Amino acid sequence: MKNKSEKLIKVLAWIIFTIYIVMLFYFMFFSERYGRTIGHRGYSYNLEPLKEIKRFWTYRNILGAESVFVNLAGNVAGFIPFGIMIPFLSKNRRNFFLVTILTLEFSLLIEVMQLLTKAGSFDVDDLILNTLGGSVGYIIFSILNSLKKRWRKKDA
Repeated sequence: MKNKSEKLIKVLAWIIFTIYIVMLFYFMFFSERYGRTIGHRGYSYNLEPLKEIKRFWTYRNILGAESVFVNLAGNVAGFIPFGIMIPFLSKNRRNFFLVTILTLEFSLLIEVMQLLTKAGSFDVDDLILNTLGGSVGYIIFSILNSLKKRWRKKDA
């Protein structure tokens, strides 16, 4: 049986995860700063892997640092919490490949919803970058989890 502090940590983790998902959906569908207004775009998509990544890198001086950072690093960083939280919240999902697949599926859901709602574009490069972010998140989780186990051994 879990003690009260472990239960409290799990509840707080679920609250944090829920807030993260809400914020992610806000930025993906409603943030006017990033051109996300539902129904105000036409259908837009990119199915060619690395096309937009190359374009952003090639024209980084013209597009500006913020635009390049938001598109490339932002897509990775935005999904790092997903890769950390999934294995933290579920011991059954403490597997690199499973978390990577779950991140890909979640990202695919968002990309399809953006296309259908016309709040963004379906971009295979976003799938790549988001999935990379989830994988990085899992690696961070694994490192922190192994450090926690070492600390517990030292204390025992």
